[in-house]
Amino acid sequence: MNSDRIQIAGADVAVVGGSIAGCATALAAHRAGAGRITVLERTSDRLADRGVGLVMHNARYAELAAAGYLDTAMPWVQLTTRRWCHRDGAAPLGRTLAVLPFPFRSYCWGPLWRELRQRLPEDTVFRPGVRVAGASDSADGATLQLDDGGGSESGGARPHAEHRTERFDLVIGADGYRSTVRRAAFPEVGPGYAGYLAWRGAVPAERLAELDFPGLPATPWAVEDCMYVVFPGGHVIIYRIPDGKGGHRANWVVYTAPPAGLDLALDTPTSLPPGTLTDALHTHLAYIADVLLPPYWGGLIRLTPREEQFIQPMYDFTAPRYTVGRLLLAGDAATVARPHTAGGAVKALQDAAALETALRAVTERPDALDAYGAERGMTGQAMVKLGRRLGRLLVQDTPDWRTLDQASLTAAWSAADGSGAFGGREL
Repeated sequence: MNSDRIQIAGADVAVVGGSIAGCATALAAHRAGAGRITVLERTSDRLADRGVGLVMHNARYAELAAAGYLDTAMPWVQLTTRRWCHRDGAAPLGRTLAVLPFPFRSYCWGPLWRELRQRLPEDTVFRPGVRVAGASDSADGATLQLDDGGGSESGGARPHAEHRTERFDLVIGADGYRSTVRRAAFPEVGPGYAGYLAWRGAVPAERLAELDFPGLPATPWAVEDCMYVVFPGGHVIIYRIPDGKGGHRANWVVYTAPPAGLDLALDTPTSLPPGTLTDALHTHLAYIADVLLPPYWGGLIRLTPREEQFIQPMYDFTAPRYTVGRLLLAGDAATVARPHTAGGAVKALQDAAALETALRAVTERPDALDAYGAERGMTGQAMVKLGRRLGRLLVQDTPDWRTLDQASLTAAWSAADGSGAFGGREL
């Protein structure tokens, strides 16, 4: 690490990736005293329109709020209870297996990103439509190779891209699981496909009134409930999130393997955005909704229009550490743990808070960035291991759910979450 020659005060910092991790680490660099901060975002799309949900443990929220990265102005829904159920004949809601505490807040990705983006200082240079093709480190700086379409926040890219290099004092890779910065720092580290998928969607809360089944309670689903609806070979998680307009949406995620014999070419990291799912994938989801889930929960999934459903293949990996010279990593660029951990967004924000602390300390302690890299690397390894254990329980080697009750399900969960890191590790 060349941190003994890094002067944070007035430093020229590039953040590759402009999503939640990117905005948070840009804020970290600003608070630590960096000079010019440039955020390079590959897409020209409106990131604030992303409507997927995420959850955050109350204790982790408290830590991040104290560190100045979250506050009550960011819309959330308070969850308190996790209810496990499975299909039981024609019972609309199925049969309850267990009820466990679930002290989490839920957020919608887009509004949360917007709030973080607005907290960046006005002189932050935010450049969308810029593809970072490569990165390198040297004793006196870091260099990025850019394929710059000339995009801006108010317009699209120019038709003829310009290829050039730019030098910075520090480069923070917050560019997701296909990170260019990570490939430069750790070319041997890459995402590994876990063998199953997450189908995702959301439903405006007012549409839940369309779900009318005989014997359905007047209030079938409390706002504070997070539902774990299990079936052989998978489960669906359903919880409410803010819609960014003062209302709620029902966010759902179905985890299970794709149909046998279907080649989706997922060994190369990819995603299947809305409008790209094949008939076979839609048919498989319909089978899960109609046959494997209780009628109410299957009907809820059916309310999401086909063109709004998308798929997130499950990958996981972690870099051994988060620093190589003047290249730093954060968020999914450094570690991707399966979403069962309920800690992805938390870890990205924690990375930013830890990075701010390290950057502030560099002047007095030249090894501060090395310490950041090592400590966050260990956290990433723990979260990946947890995600794999939970994946085995919830998808890859599911028990006979019909035989479980409160005590046995609690024991199975405790065995999988042996480290107690569900929801993220303490900062």
